[in-house]
Amino acid sequence: MLPTSVSKERSSSAMSRSNSMLPQYLRRIIKWQQMDIEYTFWQMLHLCTSPKVVIGVLILMVSNALIIVILHFACGMVWSLQLSAYQVSQTYDHSATHAVFVVISVLLFHFLITGAVLATCCWFLTNAYLREESPNSHVVEQRVEWLYAFDVHCNAFFPLFVMLHVIHYFLSPPLVAYGFIPVLLSNLLFMVAACYYHYLNFLGYDVLPFLERTTFFLYPIGVVIVLCPILILSGFNPSRYFLNMYFSQRL
Repeated sequence: MLPTSVSKERSSSAMSRSNSMLPQYLRRIIKWQQMDIEYTFWQMLHLCTSPKVVIGVLILMVSNALIIVILHFACGMVWSLQLSAYQVSQTYDHSATHAVFVVISVLLFHFLITGAVLATCCWFLTNAYLREESPNSHVVEQRVEWLYAFDVHCNAFFPLFVMLHVIHYFLSPPLVAYGFIPVLLSNLLFMVAACYYHYLNFLGYDVLPFLERTTFFLYPIGVVIVLCPILILSGFNPSRYFLNMYFSQRL
């Protein structure tokens, strides 16, 4: 009976290890009953209007990321349909195949991969350089979890998504036109979206009492503000750039 019991223990331990290897976010997605959708929409609304209220009661919620994925899919399809109404529609590919390509590329690169990279960088910086030193060895060491860093990214990303995917959708016809005014307005929209993202990112870490010098996360705002006039004077139109990058027939 001993070998049998040992084999059972090994199999159970192997199953526990395999379960632990499954990302925690994926395990949460499978269990819909654990998601508070109503609170998630409340949280997303206040992220755009009064973010400090949300940051004060911040909890890890996979539903934020899941809803952003669903909204990304819907917006990608709507963008593809609207291109057929553009006066410059012959420049862009708005076929169903290309629409699926755009949705997948935006989800993978702009949200998931870029978000994972940014969350990893913030997770490393906070744990390596921004934690307060423990006064003595008896104090429990506190660290920022990677899932928390990714959740902060999701919270900061949602207002950026609203500005650059939803509001930008309605303003896109004049923004993609030629001239100084479209260049000015397009750059201002992207500047506000980027600055608000980094501000929410700062709030997400500033709320943690064991972190210090969290104003470090506000530094990118200064870089964005400095770059914005340079891009405007150079005539760079980010609206036209991203439409060409994702919907151009040359892709």
